[in-house]
Amino acid sequence: MKRNIYTQLLKWKKENINMPLMVIGARQVGKTYIIKEFCEKEFKKNLYINLLEHSEIVELFTQKISTEEKFLRLQIILNQSIDIENTIIFFDEIQESEELISSLKYFCEDKRPFKIICAGSLLGVKINRFHSSFPVGKVRMINMYPMNFEEFILANMPEMGATLIAEIRECYNENKKMSDVLHQKLMDLYKIYLCIGGMPACVDNYLNANKDILKYDKEIIKDIINAYLNDMNKYVLNSFEATRIEEIYKTIPAQLENSSKKFQYSKIRKGARSKDYESALNWLYSSNLIHKCTALNSVNIPPKAYMDTEVFKLFVSDVGILTALLEINYSQIILNDKFLYKGVLAENYVAQEFVFNDISLYYWKSKSDAEIDFIIYNDDGLIPIEVKSSDNTKSKSLKVYMDRYKPKYAIRVSSKNFGFENNIKSVPLYATFLIR
Repeated sequence: MKRNIYTQLLKWKKENINMPLMVIGARQVGKTYIIKEFCEKEFKKNLYINLLEHSEIVELFTQKISTEEKFLRLQIILNQSIDIENTIIFFDEIQESEELISSLKYFCEDKRPFKIICAGSLLGVKINRFHSSFPVGKVRMINMYPMNFEEFILANMPEMGATLIAEIRECYNENKKMSDVLHQKLMDLYKIYLCIGGMPACVDNYLNANKDILKYDKEIIKDIINAYLNDMNKYVLNSFEATRIEEIYKTIPAQLENSSKKFQYSKIRKGARSKDYESALNWLYSSNLIHKCTALNSVNIPPKAYMDTEVFKLFVSDVGILTALLEINYSQIILNDKFLYKGVLAENYVAQEFVFNDISLYYWKSKSDAEIDFIIYNDDGLIPIEVKSSDNTKSKSLKVYMDRYKPKYAIRVSSKNFGFENNIKSVPLYATFLIR
């Protein structure tokens, strides 16, 4: 399956290969698969080292010897001489060794052409709670997320996907209506995406089931969720923090339909306070299991300077996981039934696409009931974005915002076709990946 991150890996190879690369992402997003493919395709020789399978290498890097000596002993352990000139070394599950992470500075500064790439589960958490000397400025870091909808299209339509994406892009850029047949086909595919999400194992199972959602194995996403819950006992300060991490994660589905339109600690348990859950929230952010959308207390540039850090919404990293957590029947999504959480799924999906595109998540809420789902900051200034799960696009909130703040234009993401009317750019849900 084609992944967009491959382009970033190629860029690193071309521009910055002497600086070790660290790929950060949650479990099961496809880090190992795509990095292995990259190493095998782009280099004469590649060496894969999984630290979970090599405890002796983890122990080696704890020894009080020079990094040069450690590298020599590494070759002895592996029983092979490493051709530094032509070999890329992939350290997987590198979070198992803080000392090896610290040693990346040595590989970066050495005059020999070392090529090091590394990844691991909960690597973001490990880095945030680092006890050793982190090699600041000596490591290039990129984030990897579940498959976005563009990648999902390519996986489902390997022969015509690129052509279809080009058509979507043209309609987006020119505000040109997509043909009704293709529009409906893409909306149907979007509904499938809401069901299974973008975790590669889930997408692969769906494709192997001949794209029959009735034959899709729901146990795969359940296993991923259970693996995430098990991970919540790793790299924690104590057992209390682990409990609080799980409490937050399990309450997110209920929080998303919160009438207050913000995360409430009281929804976790009675009497819960923010200071009791601060480190648990930071753990979840670092793990890439959740995304935080912060309210703006003033609509001004730059938005980061006007965040109300006490008011925020949380989204799950993958909409398929959210669907599973909510135990929504797939038929309700595919048959377009009306149900309360339909809008929540659409909003989580859009948040997921924005994070994939490295868009910071902000939203706006007036003192009355008006709310704008997302505010993005681009070359056109602050652009309000409203998300609708259907083609019913009437909204008082967007009118209130536009009358008050006079943005250059607004974007409405919905099931409606492309268009531009009343200074509002209409973007179908399936084209969200094009918003920058």
